[in-house]
Amino acid sequence: MTTNDTAPVRFDTKIAVLLRDDLEGWQRLNVTAFLVSGLGTQHPEVIGEPYADADGTAYLPMLRQPVLVFEGSKETLTAAHGKALARVLPRAVFTSALFATGNDRDNRAAVRAVGRDRLDLVGLAVHGPRNAVDKVLKGARMHP
Repeated sequence: MTTNDTAPVRFDTKIAVLLRDDLEGWQRLNVTAFLVSGLGTQHPEVIGEPYADADGTAYLPMLRQPVLVFEGSKETLTAAHGKALARVLPRAVFTSALFATGNDRDNRAAVRAVGRDRLDLVGLAVHGPRNAVDKVLKGARMHP
């Protein structure tokens, strides 16, 4: 990222979420929120500085760069997952089984119960060098 205060901000990395194109609107929002929440836990460099308003009220820090949201078919999502694994990119997954659970323990158990090649993926978040993330997302389109 460029640090000159007057220069446009450019990022060497990209954060992207890929959603399956058959999700309901509420599911898309829920999956996106869950997926991006994992990035800062393992890669704190993606988190910016805390916010404050003119009155000095403090707010939590957020991701320091935009999150690009894409959509694709089940096959596109499966292919992207394989590419993210092959490129060893930081990633988070959301499977269809997670819509039926109500807590983190059950979420993790639902993912753990299925082999990676049989996961019914509905969402994938990746972070990494721009060109690597672009290659992972090949075939996906920007979310409308």
